[in-house]
Amino acid sequence: MNSNNYKLETKLIHAGVEPDPTTGAIMTPIYQTSTYVQAAPGDHKGYEYARTQNPTRTVLQNALAAIENGKYGLSFGSGMAATDAVMKLLVPGDEVIVSNDLYGGTYRIMTKVFATYGIKFHFISMHNAADIEQYVNANTKMLWIETPTNPLLNVIDIAASAEIARRHKLLLVVDNTFASPYLQTPLDLGADIVLHSATKYLGGHSDVVHGALVVNDSALEEKLRFIQNSCGAVPGPHDCWLVLRGIKTLHVRMQRHCENGEAIARYLRSHPKVGKVIWTGFEDHPNHDIAKKQMRGFGGMISFTLKDDNIDAAISVLSKTKLFSLAESLGGVESLIGHPATMTHASIPREDRVKNGLVDSLIRLSVGIEDKDDLIEDLRQAIG
Repeated sequence: MNSNNYKLETKLIHAGVEPDPTTGAIMTPIYQTSTYVQAAPGDHKGYEYARTQNPTRTVLQNALAAIENGKYGLSFGSGMAATDAVMKLLVPGDEVIVSNDLYGGTYRIMTKVFATYGIKFHFISMHNAADIEQYVNANTKMLWIETPTNPLLNVIDIAASAEIARRHKLLLVVDNTFASPYLQTPLDLGADIVLHSATKYLGGHSDVVHGALVVNDSALEEKLRFIQNSCGAVPGPHDCWLVLRGIKTLHVRMQRHCENGEAIARYLRSHPKVGKVIWTGFEDHPNHDIAKKQMRGFGGMISFTLKDDNIDAAISVLSKTKLFSLAESLGGVESLIGHPATMTHASIPREDRVKNGLVDSLIRLSVGIEDKDDLIEDLRQAIG
């Protein structure tokens, strides 16, 4: 089908998916095979070896491209495997400008893995996109942003960043994990590569680990597909099937994530024991106007501190919730509560974390799709 003719909600159900030609099955089969029989050497049906291609993965990659309004999708064994593939586009001596508030695993792979190969990373504030340009030099090859960021929900202007990237011939990479294609499509705003930990909102059910890249440029796709095949960090067919299943309900899940997120953010802001509440939907949130311009909603991610701003008070809340499960990850149907300083961002040195605003007492919520009143009651009894 020509998915470009349909709106996102329809594409999420149908894009890239066709009935199985052998049986007519409406759901894509799980092709659980490692190799494919050839009629003669080189005489095959487009599939030779499952590290290189798998029919279930092909359908998912086509669907990923369609929902991000891109031409090419690539699937990986995890979000970090997708990140690793993008980093392998660089060579020793290259430099990358990176938002200074980002997922701890991304920081770790940049500073502990690729920095040892002679690649230099500049972690900067991107609140004002115009400030980025002063860090560009002759060695700069890539601009890497998350928006909203993890966990401080900073909003970065994708279109303005893309203009800077074009002017200096840089690759613009946008980690779209927190927003999902339901809330924003960075390729439409000028990004070169969109990255997802598909473990999160795309999968949506906390039952799969998966990563994805989407691009428009055929030469860039060819390089990334070569890395995907050569390095082998590919997902299994069952994992691909789970993400395909998750994508079909992304729109209805995201609608509820957004509704519940707003209700809980406003409740927390009214709570006498809560200090700062960070949610992109507040009008006084930094760059809220940019969020309104480039996003279709404000999502279900919230971070907050307590007025009793110490780690013991935060841990007390973390230990008392019943519906909000204390766990890493995000984007599932169930609500999660986490402590970034000791969980998702523990790999970032404390001095750097605190300087950027990620204090020890910060609590991060991934608001699920349960009844919002039950979630609010859970937080009420936990905070006290």
